[in-house]
Amino acid sequence: MSGALAWVAGSGIVQGLIMGLTLAFVTTVFVLNAVARKETETVNGWSAIRAAGRPGNGLLVRAASQKALPVVNVFEEAAYWTASRDLAGERLSGERVYRLHFPAGQLPPNDAFWSLTATDSVGYQVNTTTGRASVNGHSGLLANADGSIDILLQSNPPPSAGLNWVATPRGLFRLMLRAYSPGAAIVSGRYEPPPVLRVPSTPAPS
Repeated sequence: MSGALAWVAGSGIVQGLIMGLTLAFVTTVFVLNAVARKETETVNGWSAIRAAGRPGNGLLVRAASQKALPVVNVFEEAAYWTASRDLAGERLSGERVYRLHFPAGQLPPNDAFWSLTATDSVGYQVNTTTGRASVNGHSGLLANADGSIDILLQSNPPPSAGLNWVATPRGLFRLMLRAYSPGAAIVSGRYEPPPVLRVPSTPAPS
């Protein structure tokens, strides 16, 4: 028996199987990524797969959706957007400060609630010691005089506007915006999340 195992190991069969499985895995990832890109709609830097979770999508679309968002409802029940770059196309980084500006009445319309979460570059929520990594419709966000709402995205606590602050990871990160029981404007595609704007750094006083 040991001789047979030695022969198999030395014959190249094992190496061939490993190479074949590796090639199959890489090919599958490539195909799923291509399908996900085809199904993804991007507006103001926010990407969404509106077909995710729908019956009759087909095996490839379902697999691509699960790879992008492992647990997701149909868009009509829970709308998901993700962003990994700011309006200028630069990767989001905890070394910078960003702002989301929602004009008056333009928070994600919904019949349940909405949330904004900062995650690591893979998509996992990160526990921060400086502040909360998520805000939602029940967070008591403060409105500006014109009714608009600004949300700051930065790793360090801001000198003010603490209620309107999402603590970001130190390195590269992503944002996820969700609306549960989304309103008609979201379902129809009329609603557009605002772009992630980088806040220019203030020069230190000389």
